[in-house]
Amino acid sequence: MSEGPSRTEGRQGVTVAGRGPAGGGRDPDYATPIGRRIVLGMLGLGAVGIAWGQHAQSALGRLLRPITSVSGLGIADLIPGADRFRIYTVTGSLPYENPLSYRLGVNGLVQNPLNLSLQDLKLLPATKLVRDFQCVTGWRVPQVEWKGVLLRDLLDRAGVQPGAVALSFISFDNAYTESLTLEQARRSDMMVAYEMEGQPVSRDHGGPVRLYLAPMYGYKSCKWLSTIEVVNQVTPGYWEQLGYDVDAWVGRSNGRDDTPTS
Repeated sequence: MSEGPSRTEGRQGVTVAGRGPAGGGRDPDYATPIGRRIVLGMLGLGAVGIAWGQHAQSALGRLLRPITSVSGLGIADLIPGADRFRIYTVTGSLPYENPLSYRLGVNGLVQNPLNLSLQDLKLLPATKLVRDFQCVTGWRVPQVEWKGVLLRDLLDRAGVQPGAVALSFISFDNAYTESLTLEQARRSDMMVAYEMEGQPVSRDHGGPVRLYLAPMYGYKSCKWLSTIEVVNQVTPGYWEQLGYDVDAWVGRSNGRDDTPTS
């Protein structure tokens, strides 16, 4: 799935990042000027998305695709309903981990702590999910294909000890954290993902490994995942500490079923 320029968001506000210098790649510190009319248009489209929901966004996506499919315009990731990912980072930069040296730790209240390389993960039974990716801010990317290992398979391999009730997830950016109950984590649509749209999960999208929690808003799908800790209580994650819901089921107001069934 192609993307336009990236957008990063931290505590201090929003940076709209465009293409870097000639020669390819992305420079998260290279900002594209955004005119007043474009900003006002973005606000208007956002209001439409909030008021009308899924059908309005899908219609806007089809209408705007001839514009948003042109690289270099610097506006694709700013238009609600453009059916494209917006890239967020809580630290204001995109962390990096070499896929060859990457390790995922599964520890805490487990019988057999795990220290898994990317190759180790790929040797485990794999699952594919094709689902919409829904951001709590209103935008959605439909029918994204993910591949990875179910959380419940990792938990079974590690062996959960009595008294464990939840999971804490830690990003290797040392800032982004998330949580799930054990019951939530054992659903068949909660995974540790290493592929997206048939390709390795990119750095922009939280690679080499990230969470993908299909029935929840995107902020729950912790990017740049380094540690899964099995714990005895739910600890609110980064966004929950800023006021977001801990149980972030995508609701019926967005045309989705929020019932947490397996």
